Amino acid sequence: MLISPDLIKKALDTALSTGADFAEVFVEESFNNGVSLVDSRVDSVSSAVISGLGIRVYSGLRSASASTSDLSDDAVIAAARNVAAIIGDGKRSAEPFVLTERVNTNIHRIEIVPSSVSSHDKAQLVRKMCLSAKSYSPLISQVTGTFLDVDRRILVANSGGLLTEDRQIRCRMACSAVASKGGESQTGFCGPGRRMGMEMLEKIITPEEIGREAARQAVVNIEADYIESGVYPVAIENGFGGVIFHESCGHSLEATRVAYGLSEFAGKKGQQIANEKVTAVDDGTIANAWGSINIDDEGTPSQKNILIENGILKRYMVDRFNGRRMGEPSSGSARRQNYQYTPTSRMTNTYIAAGNDEDEDIIASMDDGLYCAKMGGGSVNPTTGEFNFAVTEAYRVKDGKIGRAVRGASLIGKGSRILMDIDMVGKHMLTGQGMCGSSSGSVPTDVGQPLIRVKSITVGGR
Repeated sequence: MLISPDLIKKALDTALSTGADFAEVFVEESFNNGVSLVDSRVDSVSSAVISGLGIRVYSGLRSASASTSDLSDDAVIAAARNVAAIIGDGKRSAEPFVLTERVNTNIHRIEIVPSSVSSHDKAQLVRKMCLSAKSYSPLISQVTGTFLDVDRRILVANSGGLLTEDRQIRCRMACSAVASKGGESQTGFCGPGRRMGMEMLEKIITPEEIGREAARQAVVNIEADYIESGVYPVAIENGFGGVIFHESCGHSLEATRVAYGLSEFAGKKGQQIANEKVTAVDDGTIANAWGSINIDDEGTPSQKNILIENGILKRYMVDRFNGRRMGEPSSGSARRQNYQYTPTSRMTNTYIAAGNDEDEDIIASMDDGLYCAKMGGGSVNPTTGEFNFAVTEAYRVKDGKIGRAVRGASLIGKGSRILMDIDMVGKHMLTGQGMCGSSSGSVPTDVGQPLIRVKSITVGGR
């Protein structure tokens, strides 16, 4: 174990000594490695270790937390005393407890642990990716490639008697390609990741395929015309297209917002908030998926949460503390970047489930619209649901057929409106990988959906 059970028990008892009704210890040791190349030349090689402990107490709807990078007995007990001093000056009221270790089921097979592969060999794989992108077209002027891997070990214990551990191994390869023409530049990006080892680059996608895809996007955009702004029916492709649900609606279904009434969907459980064709899921149990977790960062086993079913809001994503305010149990959704952050409700693998419409019918249904092949980042106000998203690869649709490529498009709208306006849902669900930032830091998440149609949305352009 990362620290001894005796020290954990002593820390929890100390934290409870002034009247808190619940205490929790989180211990982490993470090894983060990275290799970066620019135009096939090694730019940087990095390696970092994150090690420390976070301790937290509750007293009703109040909480206090502290952290330390020093795992010595004195430092850990000092952190426990700090949270005890913050939460109250009474006497211990919590019941005595005994820590009982629980071993979690692990469905994430790792065949080649990334830390067992040298930085030189990783750099060679990244070089293959960069060369593939560079050779795609003479318009490609620069290529940047990275390989990142994380080996994270966590321990969670609490005054309910829980003592459990987990090991989380992930890797991700990413390529950014720049195409230049006539004094202008456009960028393409591809960055697949999995809760897997190095076998990802054989079983899922090769470095060469990643490079070609990044370059293809860049070349498409440098040749594209700018889109005219307007209101259009829009088809959003599968995979990373799911980011629009993640950002515009997913954050508004997290207890982080809902518990305080700071979400447009607060108090709407059991109500229709989406078109009946929409079923949305957050599922942390998908084997080897980028956002999957065996347990969340409070030690609760991950689960498949049906958020919206046939348009009806079924549940929120809930962590233990916000669940107290809401009167709901944890949904296994508590996550944190590392021990220095306080966990809160976060997404894992969040997607719109496959529907019954054929992709060709979705495109054919639009007389004058926009096909969004690749989505980029954006911004959203979870309280109001208002969002603005960049489209990184798009095509005009005329008379039911995909036509010329266009660039500079952005989608502007409101989460509750877009959910009701999704009127066609395809059959082929895919996911894309990203890092999601919130109050508990940056965590890996998958987004996904099949091809969907939004019957009307404002498209920003020229």
